[in-house]
Amino acid sequence: MAGGSTIVIIGVGARTPLGFSAAASSAAVRAGISGIQDHPYMIDRFGERMKVTRDVGIDAALNGPHRAAAIATTPALDALAPLRKIGHSVPIALIVSTGEPRPGQNGDFAGRMYAELGARLSHDARLEGGGSIAGGHAGGLLALYHAYKMLKEDRAKFCLAGAVDTYLEPETLEWLDENEQLHSDGNIYGFCPGEAAGFCLMTTLQTAQDFGIDPLLQVVGMSIASEESRIKTQTVCLGDGLSAAFRFLFENAPAHPVDRIICDMNGERYRGNEYGFAVLRNPGRFKDAADFETPADCWGDVGAASGPLFVSLVTEAEARGYSKGPLSLIWASSENGTRAAALLGGARSTR
Repeated sequence: MAGGSTIVIIGVGARTPLGFSAAASSAAVRAGISGIQDHPYMIDRFGERMKVTRDVGIDAALNGPHRAAAIATTPALDALAPLRKIGHSVPIALIVSTGEPRPGQNGDFAGRMYAELGARLSHDARLEGGGSIAGGHAGGLLALYHAYKMLKEDRAKFCLAGAVDTYLEPETLEWLDENEQLHSDGNIYGFCPGEAAGFCLMTTLQTAQDFGIDPLLQVVGMSIASEESRIKTQTVCLGDGLSAAFRFLFENAPAHPVDRIICDMNGERYRGNEYGFAVLRNPGRFKDAADFETPADCWGDVGAASGPLFVSLVTEAEARGYSKGPLSLIWASSENGTRAAALLGGARSTR
């Protein structure tokens, strides 16, 4: 494949309740360490303290877009490191997603967070273009998808794409509890809300070579689709949206079966059901479809940040020599119906 049309990832950054860097967070997930803990004061409908994951490095009194921007800053700077290291001031499109609009995160939350994050990064990067998305669980992958398209269409030379999410607003936690989505001894099919951010610096293989930067991963393909039978509705989900996202992704993918699968399943039955249907509708594409990884068991449900954080897990495995194989599938699904997936290839595939 021509270097100009091959999209690569040259920088990653991660900040999770398990660690303030991609390396620390990935090591904790690989070791199976859980950051889930009792909330200091929020009580659920069963009279127990809510189970959450928290970024202990951020002031507990900081909330709203300011908290999200504070969480996002260091991983965004980490992802920018390859360009900062060589001292180039080139235009970089910034594309960032937050969670979907919800109690505790209404109005122009995404836009305000984006503006504050841009201001925080302005001393270290020349940001031009991009925008914000309130995309939900699939939002981080949606940001990467838009970056992928911009680079393919030569509308940007570098894209910093990622997401930040935090469920820890009291109003948000109460809303999750009312919707019976919080995990507890009385609700085993709920999830443990958390907060995190992940970013990827993307460009074409040709541009990376021109700047003397070694790629970390190749983006083999990306796809998005929509699910009509959404969670929290009186419908029966047969996984049509995720099935379509997988089908679109595999249409132009190598024949090699997927070696590794990382997803945003979080304990809710809906997500497991749709994945089962999606696998059945895409036979022969997986080495072992039952061998999937759910990092939410460790760092909690981190919403929109999930996708870019999955990229950092693949990057670390590739860099440290414990990758399961050359082809990884990551996917996520939003409550609004958006389904997004990506195939990632090891850096060796770009050589």
